[in-house]
Amino acid sequence: MSGKAENVYAEPGDIGRIQQLVVELPSQAHVRITMKNGSIITGAVTERPAAQLFENAYGAAGMNARVRLDDPTQPAWNVYVWLGDIKRVERLIEN
Repeated sequence: MSGKAENVYAEPGDIGRIQQLVVELPSQAHVRITMKNGSIITGAVTERPAAQLFENAYGAAGMNARVRLDDPTQPAWNVYVWLGDIKRVERLIEN
């Protein structure tokens, strides 16, 4: 068990979605992520996330993953995002 997560996913379709998001978030990719709550986060993936087994506050086990995004123009900025909270990932063109 990798630790605690607010949301864990055990249904095959949900696990498949987490695994697909892992593929869409390769290391060093510049991405725009739209969250399920409508917020948008833009940054560079520091390392491809890995789907792992987590436990929620009620003791239920399931899959989720976190990805860290950095902003190369702001070295002190970074954010961790749970893949289960992502609605869409868009790859951005690097200049």
